[in-house]
Amino acid sequence: MNGATNREIMICAIADLLRGSRNIAVGASSPIPAAGAMLLRALAEKEGERPVRISVLGSVRNNFFTNGSAELFDCAAQGRIDAFFLSGGQIDGQGNINLVGVGDYPQTKVRWPGSFGSAFLYYLVPKVILFREDHTPRIFVDKVDFISAPGTSEAETFRKGGPAALMTGKALFHFDKDKARFALQSVHPGHDLVEIEAATGFTFDHDENPPTTPSPDVQTLAMLRGRVVDELSETYPDFADQMRAAA
Repeated sequence: MNGATNREIMICAIADLLRGSRNIAVGASSPIPAAGAMLLRALAEKEGERPVRISVLGSVRNNFFTNGSAELFDCAAQGRIDAFFLSGGQIDGQGNINLVGVGDYPQTKVRWPGSFGSAFLYYLVPKVILFREDHTPRIFVDKVDFISAPGTSEAETFRKGGPAALMTGKALFHFDKDKARFALQSVHPGHDLVEIEAATGFTFDHDENPPTTPSPDVQTLAMLRGRVVDELSETYPDFADQMRAAA
């Protein structure tokens, strides 16, 4: 069996981040987070742990919602979603995300799809994992041009949720809510601290020699390449084919 690819390492790290979550929701166009949630579910079944429920928007087989995003928002407000994923055209060092556009609002030079329910879910879902496979200074900026959803709130603000971690194609960061800043948790194989600092527009805490993101063991990798990719193909057939070709 070939060694794990970068995407497979990311998926396994996401599954590890989701440990302890029993009800996980994944938004649209998120194949890597979806695969991480599916891997956690498969591992939980194998290890005889409590079942993990997953809702992948856009899926028929892996979606316990019957009314799309409206039901997702209702479940989040009721405290029935443990983990969710958010991304952004820009993400800054305080965990703020921008889904609106680049430039001074409303005369933005570049427009993105919009905030949708990002701020709502950021406040109510206990574990929010920020995700962007691309890792460049244009995405990870010192300060976002527009705050679609804030990473932190004033002490008197009711808020159960917020950023727990940031996963990119180069590294994994932990978010320290007390400091309102990221700390580098691990570096993916093939990358290093110097590269990550150059690719990140905000400062972050880190060890002098940060650890490497671990690769999965043989059994976990086989499960990912077999059952998980097969399940993923229902919603993301092209991505599943890419995973099979790269393995």
